[in-house]
Amino acid sequence: MNENVSSATRNVAIVGPYLSGKTTLLESLLSVTGAISRKGSIKDGNTVGDGAAEARDRSMSVEVSAASTEYQGICFNFLDCPGSVEFTQETYNALIGVDAAVVVCEPVSDRVLTLAPLFKFLDDWEIPHLVFINKMDRLTCDGDACGNPYREVLDALKSVSTRPLVPHQYPIGKGEHLIGFIDLVSEQAYHYHPGAAADPVPLPESLQEQEKAARAEMLEELANFDDHLLEELLEEIEPPTEEILQDLKMELGADLIVPVFIGAAEQDYGVRPLVEALLREAPTPETTAERRGLAGDTKTAVVQVLKTYYTPQGGKLSLVRVWQGQLTDGIILNGVRVGGLYRMLGQQQQSISEASAGEIVALGRLEDISTSTTLTTNGNAITLPKAKSLVPVYALAIAPEKRKDEVKLSGALTKLQEEDPSLAWEQHGDTHEIILWGQGEIHLQVALDRLRRKYNLPMSTHLPRVPYKETIRKATSSHGRYKHQSGGHGQFGDVHLDIKPLSRGEGFNFSQSIVGGVVPKQYIPGVEIGVREYLVHGPLGFPVVDVAVTLTNGSYHSVDSSEQAFKQAARLAMTEGMPNCEPTLLEPIMSIQVCAPKEYTSKVLQLVTGRRGQILGYEGRSDWPGWDCVSGYLPQAEMHDFIVELRSLTLGVGFFHWQYDHLQEVPGKLAENVLATMSNGNG
Repeated sequence: MNENVSSATRNVAIVGPYLSGKTTLLESLLSVTGAISRKGSIKDGNTVGDGAAEARDRSMSVEVSAASTEYQGICFNFLDCPGSVEFTQETYNALIGVDAAVVVCEPVSDRVLTLAPLFKFLDDWEIPHLVFINKMDRLTCDGDACGNPYREVLDALKSVSTRPLVPHQYPIGKGEHLIGFIDLVSEQAYHYHPGAAADPVPLPESLQEQEKAARAEMLEELANFDDHLLEELLEEIEPPTEEILQDLKMELGADLIVPVFIGAAEQDYGVRPLVEALLREAPTPETTAERRGLAGDTKTAVVQVLKTYYTPQGGKLSLVRVWQGQLTDGIILNGVRVGGLYRMLGQQQQSISEASAGEIVALGRLEDISTSTTLTTNGNAITLPKAKSLVPVYALAIAPEKRKDEVKLSGALTKLQEEDPSLAWEQHGDTHEIILWGQGEIHLQVALDRLRRKYNLPMSTHLPRVPYKETIRKATSSHGRYKHQSGGHGQFGDVHLDIKPLSRGEGFNFSQSIVGGVVPKQYIPGVEIGVREYLVHGPLGFPVVDVAVTLTNGSYHSVDSSEQAFKQAARLAMTEGMPNCEPTLLEPIMSIQVCAPKEYTSKVLQLVTGRRGQILGYEGRSDWPGWDCVSGYLPQAEMHDFIVELRSLTLGVGFFHWQYDHLQEVPGKLAENVLATMSNGNG
């Protein structure tokens, strides 16, 4: 084992935007550490990280994939996290359980902004992280110098990170291509070889000046946190390599700096130095546990669920971080017996007999235990911090293709939600549709694929109906008489109602002003029931709100009257009177807060107003420099693909929060279109 390394485990998340090459990097990491003998490819659909059918179908990660490997006596647990913004919740849930994160990005300055939300999450949670600039072989060099385009990428990265970036390496080019790097700590140059370790070579004379400048910049950043190093630099004393490495380890572990590495994972360029750095400089599990406030009690096991899987063969698997104590197969956590203990290599599971503090392993058959839950052996309720749940922003109405499958649907949806907490579902009270909520179109399509594959539940889908309401503009009086004779006792009820509008948001009010018992007290509840039943479907076909109805007069028959008869009379009176009250259509209006980088604020304003929205104002985010939040109102009818267009306008980083606020009258022409759609049977 490396003598500079403590602890026998490293837990590392691989994160970054879609197409940055995270899964390819995982494949290379597993290859160079000997976990796999042959690398797979995204194109062939045979990588460890994309084992799920839904991932292979789309050539993209759609869930966290865990893979364990050993290198120089250290067990690495890598969590390959999805890059698509629609699966961000998966990434955030996984990051809570790691010791460090490798942020993978492409050497394209214009796309670095897509890292802003990820950097903010890492900084807010104080998760140590380093950057691996992947696909450096696509960077265009000028002779042996790749410094200028590399510098542009570094500057772009600095603009989205609140922590200082510290380059660990400097690129070497030949012609237009990257051929190697200089390690800025040891000042040793290396040439890359596809699929093999880099060879040490003499430092090119033409790059000595650039290398010195880059190294000085690295040391100055480190000296900001080390007075002894600062003194050495001021006195022009060359600091020992061991001191620099110790500073890198201390400052990365404290989340004070962000070291930057370069390479090309497809060819294994730069991957071995990355593993060495993680081995040497990444914080230990003990350090992370201490930072989370866990004292290291060895008697009580404390674990947290990072991800839930439902596998076709093994049933439910819970991927957990063991924060303290020890696990064995059959141990009882939160009153539930563990049915299996496994190390993961993508879809493969290796049974193990025990797991110690600091490890990430999978536990079998933890029924009724969901993602982010904290589990203990002593029954004490400990709740470790968990990532905030993202607000759903995209919805589809779903229904089983076969009516007989309706009884199975709620159970399957509950399991889907256990696997992916950023999904939500409801049976809408007004439209009676089952609504599936998520983070975007691909997110919901993946969920629907899982329903079909795992639970044999093919679904039909359509856009959710807008829960329109209706109200009235003017008052009227109406009379309703119900008389029915069919041998024996008949039915008789007679009512006079005053119907008038209420202010928006007041709902429904029923009262009576009966004098002299013309309608006996025992029949008045029947009148209210009849009115309420009518208001479920008003003259326009929607639930009626903000209406007051008063029972003013009526008559009854001593033998034939009943509560049922007065209920029918009230319905008749409402049916007669309501069309005369100028019924009008109302639509739900949402209160929204749209957040995006300041350079996109004008586009956000146009997006909201272009969808009949009302802007209330905008201001800079105090907790997020360079970002604005626009607040306003937006009709629910305009919200369906709002997130799709917002992401399109903002390089995928814009997001919004929403909640129902009020009802508002639908403009005339639009109201006509809605009612025409209803009358055609498409509502």
